Amino acid sequence: GHSPASISFFCEKDKYVIAGDVLFYGSIGRTDLPGGNFDTLISSIREKLFPLGDDVKVYCGHGPATSIGFEKDTNPFLNS
Repeated sequence: GHSPASISFFCEKDKYVIAGDVLFYGSIGRTDLPGGNFDTLISSIREKLFPLGDDVKVYCGHGPATSIGFEKDTNPFLNS
């Protein structure tokens, strides 16, 4: 997550993840807070969320919902 002890909840049956402040529509969580680490956040998204599948809907802590596939294709923080 974007800070230590941050968690996400995945519902495999209905193909959605509640990602909190980890991944947003077109953005990612802040890493300037105490304990935050940009590299850890990016690794968590790529290693934990991306494998869930492109069609998995992402409910973010703020803003509109998105999907894993959309973020893989368009999120500027994840396409570098």
